[in-house]
Amino acid sequence: MKRLFLLFTFLLGFAQMRADEGMWLLMLIKRLNGVDMQKEGLHLTPEEIYSVNNSSMKDAIVSFGGFCTGEIVSNQGLIFTNHHCGYGAVAAASTPEKDYLKNGFWAMKQKDEFNAKDLYVRFLVRMDDATQRINSKLNNNMSGEERKAVIDAETKAIQTENSENGKYTVVVRDFFNGNEFYYFVYQDYKDIRLVGAPPSSLGKFGGDTDNWEWPRHTADFTVFRVYADAAGNPAEYSPSNTPLKPKHFLPVSLKGIKPGDFSMIMGYPGRTNRYLTSYGIQQMVGKDYPAWVEASKLAMDIMKKYMDKDKGTQLNYASQYASVANYWKNRQGTIDAVIKNGTITDKQKLEATFKAWAVQPANIAEYESVLDDIAIYYKQTSDRSVERNYASQLLRNSKYFSVALQVGSVLKAYAEQDMAGRLAMKPKVEAAVKAAYENINTKLEGEMMNSMVGLYQSRVNKDVASPTIMGLDSKNLSNVAYSSIFANKTSVTNFILNPDRLKLDADPLLKIADGIVADQKASNERFVKIDDNFAKNNRLFLAGLMKSMPEKKFYPDANSTMRLTYGTVDTLPIRDDRNYFGVTDNYYTDMAGLVGKYKKGDEEFDLPQRVIDLYNMKDFGQYADAKGYMPVNFLSNNDITGGNSGSPVIDGDGNLIGIAFDGNSEALSGDIVFEPEWQKTINVDVRFVLWTIDKYAGARRIIDELQLVRDENTPADTKTRAAKPEHAKPATGKKKK
Repeated sequence: MKRLFLLFTFLLGFAQMRADEGMWLLMLIKRLNGVDMQKEGLHLTPEEIYSVNNSSMKDAIVSFGGFCTGEIVSNQGLIFTNHHCGYGAVAAASTPEKDYLKNGFWAMKQKDEFNAKDLYVRFLVRMDDATQRINSKLNNNMSGEERKAVIDAETKAIQTENSENGKYTVVVRDFFNGNEFYYFVYQDYKDIRLVGAPPSSLGKFGGDTDNWEWPRHTADFTVFRVYADAAGNPAEYSPSNTPLKPKHFLPVSLKGIKPGDFSMIMGYPGRTNRYLTSYGIQQMVGKDYPAWVEASKLAMDIMKKYMDKDKGTQLNYASQYASVANYWKNRQGTIDAVIKNGTITDKQKLEATFKAWAVQPANIAEYESVLDDIAIYYKQTSDRSVERNYASQLLRNSKYFSVALQVGSVLKAYAEQDMAGRLAMKPKVEAAVKAAYENINTKLEGEMMNSMVGLYQSRVNKDVASPTIMGLDSKNLSNVAYSSIFANKTSVTNFILNPDRLKLDADPLLKIADGIVADQKASNERFVKIDDNFAKNNRLFLAGLMKSMPEKKFYPDANSTMRLTYGTVDTLPIRDDRNYFGVTDNYYTDMAGLVGKYKKGDEEFDLPQRVIDLYNMKDFGQYADAKGYMPVNFLSNNDITGGNSGSPVIDGDGNLIGIAFDGNSEALSGDIVFEPEWQKTINVDVRFVLWTIDKYAGARRIIDELQLVRDENTPADTKTRAAKPEHAKPATGKKKK
């Protein structure tokens, strides 16, 4: 496809799009002046949003841990993100004696902020177009292996040219199904410290019941800080590091919001498949996602069984359980939404237009058979795709396999060393063992292994199944693990003291794990030509579709690179099956609804007594809405997906008004098709974030650090300081797990 034609189509589509659809690359903002964002309420120039040479809004947005988004909100490197994004770090720092996950944590002084182990944030320095450079060396007659070799070589060269000897991380990504390429230059900071987290009864209020639902009443936020060395450069954790002085930070608005107000979200959306064909969607909702849902539900049930018995297990598995539960509900919701919204029928209509265009004389040679070939691919690989879903859940949730592989590779290298080599390597080995067994409940993992293998064996077609997994005794597999070198930390430690490579090679659990890896490799090789042809047809389909529909909007799928989406604060229709607790303008929720949902002692809807007391006193301070209520969450029509969790919701002046944290069940098909009538983003109102920090937790020092933006409707700041609840006292002598 001609690069200029693609860009023209891309810009034309953008100019005709609704304001709320699309996840846009920042470097294209300046080219998109055809879209009058100012009419929607934006008062910023493109350079104020994205600039390479000057500080801009992009410098306040970070990829948080590689799985979420965060925003810098002070000149001292303070970060806001979601509670569920910081969940793992808070859980890892908790113990049964000091349960920060349950009770919350607030660093009342800077010295109380503690390192969140293995967490990092990534700043975007710049991005650039590598399409012509890479495509000039590619052609459609190449095999997948040949194509990959070219792309890998150019990627390596681009990384060498732009990393400045390792100062920056350089990532090359393909767009539009491999028709375009851009590279991104990042700077990573690794000293990230926890500053504040609400108790899970606030940060996770509503639990699985309210997840992906509206109305919501959740304080889904945590507060971190990024630290740097004396020169402001990235550095490993050190007590001598100081808070980062960022290039840009977001002021925080207390002005409030109303329907129609401009809202912009910047962040790192993970993955969408907006150009997936009807054949792919049928495979997804008919076979793939049902397999995922069944396997993940089984894993959740096993984890919950042991978590309910033991506090330590509950903390150790809290993050894993929350992640599995989130995707479990998402996948089932996607199935339901696709069926309800008629998504497959809509895709088939789009494909009919493409087919009519493809048989025209000028197009027939290159495009006529593309969709038919894609349909054949899904028939050929349907069972293999189902296998991958059951296998992914087995390997994700059964830690014995991953432990055997990870620790096993380290032990193999260790056992081959002479005495001096072992002494030198021993600290690395011990660190790997400590990390692998830190959060494992061996009884839970034994049952998980038996059950997940049993499910795989009963559901996967033998023609595509792993011979290793199919040959296992699922009823007694846990006994194999318990007799292995990798049974527990003690047995591995004993091996380190007396390493024996022959014993390691004969270990039954390691042999199983190695066998599964070998089977996966063989499966990939079996389907390599089919997969290569599918990738080629996918590229051709999207290239042809864009040519066939020049009036239609086309934007790149999300792929974990920074994007901008803009729209407005928006409403959903009132539903008869929901309690809105007196709210009739269905774009926000308030504390009346939060307290209205309260159920004392309930796992999902309990609340700290202090929250109820403050509500009864109507102690909202400067954070109340001008109408008198205390806002909690609100809706906007921004286009987001997983990875956008924690993203800032920004007003037309560049101020923070909320933190994005969820989508709504009516549009859970949103990763494959945008539903303009139904698709909304659920956000924490930043005023509720500040109320929780100030009034509930008494952590006023955090508030004092922010640049607050007010207007004549903002309630007066009385500067009253809430008494510190017991759990808000700074922890000393804390123990990390």
